[in-house]
Amino acid sequence: MSWMMNVALVVVLVLAMGAWVMLPWQAVLVLALMMAAWLGLTRRGRQALSVAEVGISTLGQRRGSSAVIVVGIAGVVGVLVALLSMAEGYSQTLRKTGGTDTAVVMRGASASEVMSVLTRESLAVIPQAPGIARNAKGDAIVSDELVVAANLPVKGGAADEEGSVQLRGVGEQAWDLRPQVKVIAGRRFGVGLRELIVGRGAARQFVGLVPGQEVRLGNQTWLVAGVFGSGDALESEIWADANVVADTYRRGSSRASVTVRLTDPQAFGGFKAALESNPQLKVDVSTTLDYFNKQSEGVTKVLRTIGITVGAIMAIGAMFGALNTMFAAVATRAREIATLRAIGFRGLPVVVAVMLETMILALIGGVIGGLLAYFIFNGQGASTMAAGSVGKLNFELRVSPELLWTGLKWALAIGFVGGLFPAMRAASMPVTAALREL
Repeated sequence: MSWMMNVALVVVLVLAMGAWVMLPWQAVLVLALMMAAWLGLTRRGRQALSVAEVGISTLGQRRGSSAVIVVGIAGVVGVLVALLSMAEGYSQTLRKTGGTDTAVVMRGASASEVMSVLTRESLAVIPQAPGIARNAKGDAIVSDELVVAANLPVKGGAADEEGSVQLRGVGEQAWDLRPQVKVIAGRRFGVGLRELIVGRGAARQFVGLVPGQEVRLGNQTWLVAGVFGSGDALESEIWADANVVADTYRRGSSRASVTVRLTDPQAFGGFKAALESNPQLKVDVSTTLDYFNKQSEGVTKVLRTIGITVGAIMAIGAMFGALNTMFAAVATRAREIATLRAIGFRGLPVVVAVMLETMILALIGGVIGGLLAYFIFNGQGASTMAAGSVGKLNFELRVSPELLWTGLKWALAIGFVGGLFPAMRAASMPVTAALREL
């Protein structure tokens, strides 16, 4: 029966830890206030506080054993936050690329632009839909776009090593559609010319993407006219005139997608309904915000799963370190704890006191690990193959306040489990036996 109880206890602890990590900060604040009220307003709470003060005051005398807990938990939190910052940075980069006042139209059932093909007939009908904004000349702000893969030499790689970059053929209205795209070096490509303007992220990753230089794409020589910055996923792309890209890659008059600017976000409903109910078309319509959010979901889940799995494995090791340290601390203070119980201190205050001591150490470790992850990894560049893309997405690791908060909750969870069993042993230790301890 004892082994069944132990298994049940482990299951309960795992479920409790999972629920704890999912708690929002408001719920944690309520729990902390309730704990503070119990410590300050009840007799047993004040007893627990008194015992905890004694234990905390001796931490300086146990620097080596205390450091085991702090360093172990700092390592867990640092690695966890660093790994999750990849998912956060990837997701943020894609989310910033879209908005609710722009929409993308693709062939029906297409998961991404790469898989979509729109015919010339569809391209003629889509700009006639209601809700599309117009520029000062009265032209609809619409860009028929084509996305293809291009290979270029990778910086820092072997002489013959090439990587895939996403080449986007755009229409003249692409600049009005995406006002965040700014030329930071050189100029825009010329309409009808075999010229490129490259994203800042692509220029960092590939050889030769410098204004004035020539590169080979699709067995043709292209002039790099300029470099643009946008602060989002578009920086990983290369842009050129859509008609020239279509001719080079033999795509004829077809396009992958049509991106439009709406008069306002509320116009999206009518725009979507008009296109999806048109019997001449078989298209899917979504805001660019929804489109890029969906593109980020798969890779973000994989990155978060990796981070949590690695963090959980390290957390198990940190828990055992905390358990060993706190069991040793309880053993050295056996007579002290027994004396307190002999003069009237109950078991609950002793349990709470030992756990408070462990969780304070865990909190210190969590803060150190989170700060290290922030100063080392926040803003660092990374790249990975984007979902639904034919090229790598460049992004920056982001250690957000939410990730730091997640790391602290993991630290406190490890401290809770690491202190629970030693605390229960201290409270259940026979007083007479403990008083005879050396």
